[in-house]
Amino acid sequence: MKLLSLAIAPVFLIILYIYYKDKYDKEPKRLLLFSFLLGAIISVIVTTILYIITDYTFPIPIAGNTSVLQIFIKAFLIVGFIEEFSKYIIVRYYAQTKKEFNERFDGIVYAVMVSMGFAATENIMYVLEGGYEVALLRAFTAIPAHASFGVLMGYFMGKAKFSNNRVALNLLGLFLAIVFHGAYDFFLFLEFIPGIWVGAFISLFIGLYLSNKAIKKHSNNSRFKVS
Repeated sequence: MKLLSLAIAPVFLIILYIYYKDKYDKEPKRLLLFSFLLGAIISVIVTTILYIITDYTFPIPIAGNTSVLQIFIKAFLIVGFIEEFSKYIIVRYYAQTKKEFNERFDGIVYAVMVSMGFAATENIMYVLEGGYEVALLRAFTAIPAHASFGVLMGYFMGKAKFSNNRVALNLLGLFLAIVFHGAYDFFLFLEFIPGIWVGAFISLFIGLYLSNKAIKKHSNNSRFKVS
């Protein structure tokens, strides 16, 4: 029970943080819960199916004498793309269609809820297997990383909802999430190069920095903000 609590605690701290940052027109808790659950269940199912397909058709083991190019493909085109795409389709075809999605900041809110749902399921599996050290490490790395991917995706999906260039902006959000997710994993997968893992933390810090700017920008430009 303690491990389960440690696994989900950082997820809900991030959810509370984003909920607090939605200052001017908070989203219905029902929709937030549904977005979280869709991320925790449907997104994980989609990811699992796509992993099975790619592992069968294009297997790339992260071990032995795997090349840097193979690891790049694995990090960006398989892991990054599959996981972020599985979140994207929920934001795009569930949250973005709702009338309650009525300002740009809502893109960040819903994308983070979906991302945290996915991160919760993933984290529970890792923590129950790896124990307290894994729980502590992921609380400051993988969970904030998933949140930052969600913010970057949601920033552009929020803009897309109210733009005539909706398709391009939606896909730009997906693309950025894939890029940052891929970069984070790429440096971690290159474990045969001593010290290269530092690149994962650099990409994480850049992602968090840009996420903070994105949150502030959409919040300051809220249509519900009273001058």
